[in-house]
Amino acid sequence: MVPWPEEAVARYTARSYWEGLSLGTHLARSARDDPDATCLVDGPTRMTYRELMARADGAAARMGALGVRPDDRVAIQLPNRWEFVVMTVACLRLGAVPVWLLPQHRRSEVLGVVAHAEARALVVPGTFKGFDHRAMALEIAAAVPSCDHVIVVGAEAGPGAIGFGPLCEPAEDPEATARDLDAAAPGGDAVATLLLSGGSTGVPKLIPRTHNDLTYMIKRAAEICAFGLDTTYLAVLPLGHGFVNTGPGVLGALLAGGRVVIARSPAPEQALPLIERERVTATSVVPAIVQRWLEHRAADPGAVLSSLRLLQVGASRLADGVAEEIGPKLGCTLQQVFGMGEGLLCLTRPDDPYDVITRTQGRPISADDEIRVVDEEGRPVPAGEPGMLLARGPYTIRGYYRSPEIDRRSFVGDGWYRTGDIVRRTADGNLVVTGRDKDVINRGGEKINAEEVENFAHRVPGVRQAAAVAMPDRELGETVCLYVVPVPGERVTLEEVRAVLMDAGVARFKFPERVVVVDSLPVTNIGKLDKAALREDVKRRLLA
Repeated sequence: MVPWPEEAVARYTARSYWEGLSLGTHLARSARDDPDATCLVDGPTRMTYRELMARADGAAARMGALGVRPDDRVAIQLPNRWEFVVMTVACLRLGAVPVWLLPQHRRSEVLGVVAHAEARALVVPGTFKGFDHRAMALEIAAAVPSCDHVIVVGAEAGPGAIGFGPLCEPAEDPEATARDLDAAAPGGDAVATLLLSGGSTGVPKLIPRTHNDLTYMIKRAAEICAFGLDTTYLAVLPLGHGFVNTGPGVLGALLAGGRVVIARSPAPEQALPLIERERVTATSVVPAIVQRWLEHRAADPGAVLSSLRLLQVGASRLADGVAEEIGPKLGCTLQQVFGMGEGLLCLTRPDDPYDVITRTQGRPISADDEIRVVDEEGRPVPAGEPGMLLARGPYTIRGYYRSPEIDRRSFVGDGWYRTGDIVRRTADGNLVVTGRDKDVINRGGEKINAEEVENFAHRVPGVRQAAAVAMPDRELGETVCLYVVPVPGERVTLEEVRAVLMDAGVARFKFPERVVVVDSLPVTNIGKLDKAALREDVKRRLLA
């Protein structure tokens, strides 16, 4: 990883942002404050802090016996279930580095991440939604020399794999195991996790977050969100996302001594009754989910949501009109969230004025977060004008994991991260996100690299040129529209494009929703592909 400069390390340490301890150590200390309090709920499974740590420490010790060492990477591709939390805490206790994947990732993404991270183990469900993850994982492990172990959750492990159930049983002597893990805990400057970035390359970039910087961000976000012993946090987004784990999310609730409830589905028919039954106080969603909740609430206001105090909405821009509906219809305070796995986290505050909460995406959480809003030449834009957002600070990385070429494009000057977002800053310091300057499509919070879709489209017989752009979508915000110039006399269909992506093992959320066949693609006056013109064209087609 690219380290912070010594001057920054000294400043962040002197200001007590960085505490020098591992996130696993912080979690263990929190658990010991009230070991018999319930901390994790997943359907009929209810787990106390004592049980969580006993299982996590048992798994950590057994992974160590299998040869997984501190700093080894462990790729975790699990749906929303309690095993995800236990495995993550186990890695943090051992000093291994969890790499969170999404269940909808397929061979293309998983192979790329496991190979780049040189993961020692891959943790998967046996099957999920009809897909055989175990078979895929064994195929990937055979192809990646570093991947010694496939760990299977919720099914028979079968030949060549390890069952998660026996792995996470409490150790024979939980107290002695805990003492050993405490003594061997990594320092705060070690890498705690590698997060995935859905930026401008096909295989997700890996974001190295240290124990120091990640713990500080989670704790500071939890402070702003008033997380405490009375917090019940509903994890409704996929646990493979950083937002639901660290913003402050699952780990923030556990550090605060609260309780985490896992939702298997964000569907309002399931999530809203769960809020009522478990007396949920806070949760995090994306705009597409909150829109469905509001529509369902209008048709069926049966669930009592009086416990819900805070609803975080992030990952993509929330429409002002929808923001205004949340308080009156759901009875809770909206918190807009704008952030990225690379670091910078902006939140509206619960006591902010109404216009700030409904019409901005908040402001940075740390007094030492630094931001610049600049034009294409890197010059500051006038106050209130839109420009490209640059950021650095005590939890914003200075470089990606083993990606020097990408670093040269993504970081400028003295460690400033080019976020790729176009924002304007209000007079009171809040940010309003107005667009992106990178060629990325944001489908309901999932970032899709347009170039990756285009590269696969060129494998379709009959495709001469291809250009993927964002197409507005009422529920998801954006979906993929693919413009195609065919070889003369050839015909290209949406089904053919999707078949190529399917055969390549690409996640389904990257599939185009529409293919537009054209005679030529527009270009700018210097001959560059004019994607702005294509985005305007698809808007006109939607209105036609």
